[in-house]
Amino acid sequence: MSAPTSDTFAQQLQQLRSDLIEQIRQQRGGQIGRAEAAGDRHDVQSGDWAQFDGERDLAMALDQRETEELSAIDAALKRIANGSYGYCSDCEIEIPAARLHASPTTLRCLACQERAERASGESHATL
Repeated sequence: MSAPTSDTFAQQLQQLRSDLIEQIRQQRGGQIGRAEAAGDRHDVQSGDWAQFDGERDLAMALDQRETEELSAIDAALKRIANGSYGYCSDCEIEIPAARLHASPTTLRCLACQERAERASGESHATL
């Protein structure tokens, strides 16, 4: 992948990273985690433990999703730095720029991604 193209994706990824971090800060309203904030907002003494548990579980799931998204962005930035960005991790062909624009953290070309999803679905079906 050419340097100007890599720079374009690096800028896109940096912007995604900044936006996500800002979103997390705004949602948390400070330094505490979303699960703690949900607990602070809810009067558990009212006896509505089911609602509290549901809010806490949702907050923890959102935290995990955001952490995974940040990790994927950071991994993509590392691939740009080491020159492997834009190449399929399975078959090593160049991933089309349109796919990278749509999903800048992707690791695979479309064909390999579909194969991986089918294999993952098959392994889940056997569980």
